[in-house]
Amino acid sequence: MRFIGITGAIGAGKTEIINYIKTNYSCEVYLADEVAHWVKEKGTLGYERIVTLLGDEILDVDGEIHKGKMAEKIFADETLLEQVNHIIHPLVQEFLLDKYRKAKENNCCQYFFVEAALLIEAGYSDLVDEMWYVYADRETRRRRLMENRGYSEEKIRSIFSKQLSEEEFRRACDFVIDNSGTKEDAFRQVDARLCKQKM
Repeated sequence: MRFIGITGAIGAGKTEIINYIKTNYSCEVYLADEVAHWVKEKGTLGYERIVTLLGDEILDVDGEIHKGKMAEKIFADETLLEQVNHIIHPLVQEFLLDKYRKAKENNCCQYFFVEAALLIEAGYSDLVDEMWYVYADRETRRRRLMENRGYSEEKIRSIFSKQLSEEEFRRACDFVIDNSGTKEDAFRQVDARLCKQKM
């Protein structure tokens, strides 16, 4: 069973690729952002550590961590942001590795995928068998973000400035999917890489 990481800049179309893989291949797929939410739910170790660090004011009426309140606090203080990342990232990796081991033991699928924009920065290159980069040119990504998410030019420029460059993505990844064109063209690239071993 291959452990494959999928990454890429915002607007590149990672979600489309992931949905195609889930539908057409024998695999388990995890989105790191979803896992990051699970590992800080009430009753978890992540919850306890984050509330101890940030205080009860980040909780909602049900006692769960309120995403907006937490974001407001940590993005105003780089030290807190770093401390929260040091809590969450190891717990996410631990969760994924446990799921991977179980999937491998049960021999339930051919591929195990994890997707996130920050896989490279979070050190996943050392965990996965392959790292895939979903690429789309800057103008295509800009257009998609404006049309699909309603982002302003200013917001797009700000997001782009904080992400890895194309060269950094390419240098860290084993395989590139060019998703600047049609979805069908991108899907053909996936099929070629996985040798069409579909379900």
